[in-house]
Amino acid sequence: MCDFFSFVSDGKGNYYYCDWETRKKITSGELKQYDPDSHTSIAHLSGFNAKQEDKLNKYEYNPFTKKLRVDQINTKDDSKDAEGWVRNLDFNLVCPLLIFKEVINPLSVPPNEVVGEDINNLKEWASIGASIKDSVRGSVKASVGASLWDSVWASVKASVGASLWVSVWASIWASLWDSIWDSVWASLWDSIEDSAWASVRGSVRGSVGVYVSSFFNIKYNFNRDCLLKLYERGFVPSYDGTTWRLHSGPTAEIIYEEELKNV
Repeated sequence: MCDFFSFVSDGKGNYYYCDWETRKKITSGELKQYDPDSHTSIAHLSGFNAKQEDKLNKYEYNPFTKKLRVDQINTKDDSKDAEGWVRNLDFNLVCPLLIFKEVINPLSVPPNEVVGEDINNLKEWASIGASIKDSVRGSVKASVGASLWDSVWASVKASVGASLWVSVWASIWASLWDSIWDSVWASLWDSIEDSAWASVRGSVRGSVGVYVSSFFNIKYNFNRDCLLKLYERGFVPSYDGTTWRLHSGPTAEIIYEEELKNV
């Protein structure tokens, strides 16, 4: 499957892509044989046969990072013109549910002291629960399609996810090692490591998943503002099965922790 946003050109100034109406038909199953970001599907939906498709230029563009990738040049090279065209494309025609904003890596935000509002937001996030990520993903994918969700997720993960997970992982590892290793027999370490890390991984992935959902203007049955405010303030929440923590800074230092019930 190609990435969002895919389009093709004939090298003569004409560009073809799947608009929102077409995407809805594909997502609903009316045109289930097609993929809205498959170059082949785009070509066929635009009236080109298989032989004609082989003479089209194929591109992929990420509207969040503003990067154009040339997949194939099969006719006159119009990549410079194609980049100008796609940068000026009104993406409301592609997906009116998209929200374009800066991708925030909370661990790169200048450090802030934890205040009462931050603790209240952490408590609210704890009451919502990290498992919400799966329902969020399902809601978004049902509304906009898998390729669009995956593209936004990849963009956010590239800017936030990888460094966030690595940093939080290192911090949690140090915390578990210092607080548990000396007091627990080595023979028990594997079970403690597995159970704690599974919870931590789930909580961090859950928060990133909900953050990704904020790039879509879709109504949910919960308030995600508490998590977004924590991110904007430079705090990453994690949960090890017993204790919720706030991490901050490039090394994901633990700056606050409290035992809160994860509902």
